[in-house]
Amino acid sequence: FWTEETTCPVVVQQSSFVSVWNICPTDPVCVCVCVCVLLFLSVCPPLGLESHRVEDDQLLASSQSHHGFVAQRGRLNMQGSDNDEDMYGGAWCAEPEEKDHWFEVDARREVEFTGVITQGRNSEKHEDFVSSYYVAFSNDSRDWTHHIFSSGSLLQLFYGNVDKDTPVMSQFATPVVARYIRIQPQSWNGSLCLRAEILACQLPSTYHSENEVNPSDELDFRHHNYKEMRQMMKVINEECPNITRIYNIGKSSQGLKMYAMEISDNPGEHETGEPEFRYTAGLHGNEALGRELLLLLMQFLCKEYKDDNPRVRRLVDGVRIHLVPSLNPDAYELAYEMGSEMGNWALGHWTEEGYDIFQNFPDLNSILWGAEDRGWVPRVVPNHHIPLPENVLNGSIAVETKAIVSWMERNPFVLGANLQGGEKLVAYPFDMQRALRETPDDAMFRWLAMSYAHSHLTMTETHRGSCHGDDVTGGQGIVNRASWKPVVGSMNDFSYLHTNCFELSIFLGCDKFPHESELPLEWESNREALLAFIEQVHRGIKGVVKDTEGNPLVNATISVEGIRHDVTTAAGGDYWRLLNPGEYRVTAKAEGYTPQTRLCLVGYDSGATSCSFTLVKSNWDRIKQIMAFHGKRPIRLVTKANVRERERGKQ
Repeated sequence: FWTEETTCPVVVQQSSFVSVWNICPTDPVCVCVCVCVLLFLSVCPPLGLESHRVEDDQLLASSQSHHGFVAQRGRLNMQGSDNDEDMYGGAWCAEPEEKDHWFEVDARREVEFTGVITQGRNSEKHEDFVSSYYVAFSNDSRDWTHHIFSSGSLLQLFYGNVDKDTPVMSQFATPVVARYIRIQPQSWNGSLCLRAEILACQLPSTYHSENEVNPSDELDFRHHNYKEMRQMMKVINEECPNITRIYNIGKSSQGLKMYAMEISDNPGEHETGEPEFRYTAGLHGNEALGRELLLLLMQFLCKEYKDDNPRVRRLVDGVRIHLVPSLNPDAYELAYEMGSEMGNWALGHWTEEGYDIFQNFPDLNSILWGAEDRGWVPRVVPNHHIPLPENVLNGSIAVETKAIVSWMERNPFVLGANLQGGEKLVAYPFDMQRALRETPDDAMFRWLAMSYAHSHLTMTETHRGSCHGDDVTGGQGIVNRASWKPVVGSMNDFSYLHTNCFELSIFLGCDKFPHESELPLEWESNREALLAFIEQVHRGIKGVVKDTEGNPLVNATISVEGIRHDVTTAAGGDYWRLLNPGEYRVTAKAEGYTPQTRLCLVGYDSGATSCSFTLVKSNWDRIKQIMAFHGKRPIRLVTKANVRERERGKQ
């Protein structure tokens, strides 16, 4: 009963009845029509404009308003620069004087087109978007056929955007097989500017497409909401009860638990001599890939451990691994409800209270750098484990951030990474900008970043530039955050300055919320990198600091000559110090004990070098007591002459 006269729009956001009631008129007949259309329309994955699988030479347009708004900028969620005159605009924009504008995508072979997603221009100043358009198809880019109504008489006009940020999906009543597709704008607000994604299914063929991946791992490749994530973690725990433990690090502002999974040969407790590692994801709720990669990693480690994979056995037996897939569960639920292609760049980015968790940590950089300028480091202010300012956690700090801080302080993490999205690179600290941007461990951080980027299948393929502009990594896939996009109060800087843990940010790709069909490809691209990065926890030196009676010394300080950043020992007196290969003079210090220095050699072989210390009690405490008894005045030394005088006096 579908007719051209039906007022029900063929513009849908989600295949759900809720969305139908939101977009359809109140006429029950119309709602019924919409439901039928939703149920029977073919839903295909995105062709890959947003993810950049569609390359620049596959995008063409009739014209451009100036060099910054070429067809290659017409990708869904493309971010423009702050300067509108810059070469990186936030959309494709047409030349105003031209007529019959079009935006063309070449799929490079025949596919089954099923829909279009449009979005307006990313701009702080302008409200530019296309409100209606025709769609045309071709197999040779010369002869074009327009999409028409099912009756075959009228061109179908698709209704586009009503604002510049919200993506709007238009699905075709009948799929169209072709190689090329054109969007032909008919009306627009402001200037004619457009960002888009194309929905298309690959046809059976011997040609291998990037969208056709047959993963070697039998894992659950789909997006999981909060309930499904919790259930997935429970299933993994039941499958591998001897090496897994589920716990939560706190609750979100809406009361959702922030679940973590520990994977270890002895879950539930810290083992002396075994380093602790963490991966976290979902700081921004709409960056969903990291969440799914961690769920896949849980499944993979469980399965491969049971199958006696020697590499996985070494990892699980030698490292206490913590995986937290969702640090901002409230915002993820919001993004998940909209779907992978229908949320804009910002929806679900912040917590329910409006915080960006990643840059919501106490600013310890300013404290350290101010003390350095006054010459107070390390005599007055330490170069490590900088204490929190008084009442700082009672200020503008999200409940999620407080939970993360407490979790960091409870566990002696050595190495970690937070998985984000919207770019494809690894960023290392310092994240806050200063004249000198390097940490004392800059060489180590660069190595850690490269260990992930160079193990990833495509992260170092930067010859096409980055997701939104020039390549900022110099072809290496890594960048110092302060020199790229500096932020204050980052999780990475806080971790480095307040704990022993070296933390980096891994940006997994241009598409923050990739379609479910892309998860197998993303897992294949990241699997080796995820494992290789965990293995870096063993790089450097490790050891135990004890007294002469064999008692472990907690919070002893480990200093490396030439590196102005110390670490401390854990509850068992054990420590780990990440270092690149080389020869180091290492000193262990503890209150009430005489410091000890050793020469420790870090080689190129896998595994940390053992470098333990036994400290002897110092007489300094007794000396301080005697000096205090004498009013802190110098004590007269006993000399041989004094002894002879005393002996003559006795005679």
